[in-house]
Amino acid sequence: MSQSPAPGEIAPAGVNARPRTPERHAVLPAMLWMLGAIASFAIMAVAGRTASGELDTFEIMTYRSFVGIFIVVAVGLATGRMGQVTTRQLHLHFARNLFHFAGQNLWFFAIAMAPLAQVISIEFTSPIWVILLAALFLGERFTVMKLVTALMGFAGVLIVARPDFANLDPGLTAAAAAAVGFALTAVFTKILTRQASVLCILFYITTMQAVFGLICGFWDGEMAWPSSELLPFVGLIGVAGLTAHSCLTRALSLAPASIVMPMDFLRLPLLAFVGMAFYDESLDLWVVLGAALILAGNFINLRANAR
Repeated sequence: MSQSPAPGEIAPAGVNARPRTPERHAVLPAMLWMLGAIASFAIMAVAGRTASGELDTFEIMTYRSFVGIFIVVAVGLATGRMGQVTTRQLHLHFARNLFHFAGQNLWFFAIAMAPLAQVISIEFTSPIWVILLAALFLGERFTVMKLVTALMGFAGVLIVARPDFANLDPGLTAAAAAAVGFALTAVFTKILTRQASVLCILFYITTMQAVFGLICGFWDGEMAWPSSELLPFVGLIGVAGLTAHSCLTRALSLAPASIVMPMDFLRLPLLAFVGMAFYDESLDLWVVLGAALILAGNFINLRANAR
C-alpha cells in the first residue's frame, strides 16, 4: 500500500503525487492587485484626456516614461534592489514594450477622439485575445468557463458600444488595434514574470518606452513642453501608469493570464461613470445592461477558479 509522504518530503512520481500548482491558491491576491491596476488605469485615462488637449500621444508617453524612470530608479536604490535589473531576456523586454508602446499610443489617441465608455468597450476585446493567446503561447488551459466569460464580456461590450461596423470612426478603430497590442503585452509580461523581478520589468518598461517616445516625438522635428498648468497631470499620468503596470505584473505573477485579464472588464463600468461625472457623457440603460453582463461573466469565472 502506498503511503503519503511525510511533511517536507516530495512524493515520488506515480505515488499519490500531485503537481505543485501554487497559482491556484493565489486567485484572491491576484484579484486585489488587479483592482489596483484598474483604479490606476482609470486615473490615467482622466489625466490623459486632459493632457491630450495640449500634447500629442508620443509626447504624453515620453513624459510618462521619464517620470516612471525617476520613480523606479529611486525605489531600486532606496531598497538596494537595482541588482535585480539584468540584461537577460532583452529580446522579450523589447517585444513586450514595443507592443505596449503601440497599444498605449493608440489608446491615448482613442480617448481623445471618442467617448470613454465606447473606447473602453472596444478595447475590452483585449481579455478575449488574452484567453486565446494564453492557450496558444503560455500553455494555459482553455476551459468552457473561460470561453463563457469571454463571450459574456464581448456581448457586454457590444451592448455598451453598439458600434456601427460599416462606419467605424478613427477613435474606435484605434481602440480595437490597441486591444490587440495590450493582449500581446499581457502575454509577454506573463512570460517575463517567470524569469525577471517586477523591478526589472518596470525598469525596462520605462527606459525602453522613453527611447521609443523620444524617437517618435522628435519625428516632426519638435517636442512640446507641457505648460505649468498641465505638469501635475503629466506627473499623475507617470505615477498612475507605473502603479498600473506594477499591480498588473504582480497579478500576472500570481495567477494565469486567462484568469487575471478578464477582470479588466471591470474598468468599463468604472470609466463609464467617470465619463458621466466629469465629461457629461450619457450613461444610458444599454451601458448599465452591458456592464452588468460583463460583471456577471467575471464573477462566474472567478468563482469557478477560486473553487
